[in-house]
Amino acid sequence: MKVSEILTVKGNILYTVTPDTAMVDAVHTMAEKDIGSLVVMEYGDLVGMLTFREALKAVHENNGSVGSCSVRKHMDDHPLTVTPDTDINEVRRVMLEKHTRYLPVLDAKTLLGVISFYDVAKSVLEAQSFENKLLKAYIRDWPGAAEE
Repeated sequence: MKVSEILTVKGNILYTVTPDTAMVDAVHTMAEKDIGSLVVMEYGDLVGMLTFREALKAVHENNGSVGSCSVRKHMDDHPLTVTPDTDINEVRRVMLEKHTRYLPVLDAKTLLGVISFYDVAKSVLEAQSFENKLLKAYIRDWPGAAEE
């Protein structure tokens, strides 16, 4: 399974901010849309990711407040990315090894979407369930012993 298949099922809704967006506005967007990440874009290019992890760090640094800083101060300015052709097993490996929950999907410099740990887990579970059904159907239809 490839990343492109996950994006096809997931859809193409994408939430972005600029580096100059106020952190409080970014956090409000994340809360209102019930999302765990925002893609940070500047002049049409991906320049970072803001996830709930960075938002919590900002709250911690500001003694319980998001603070008055912009997204630029708190964003991950070197996010890991994948391509539409990346195999799902490679995505799982990267997410686990690098402790990342969100990966932007780029085709050259074009942002196609973001896949989350949830998206990956859901797609793997669905693929395994489908395979399981096929195997059960195959076993049910197993030919009888050859007649002597």
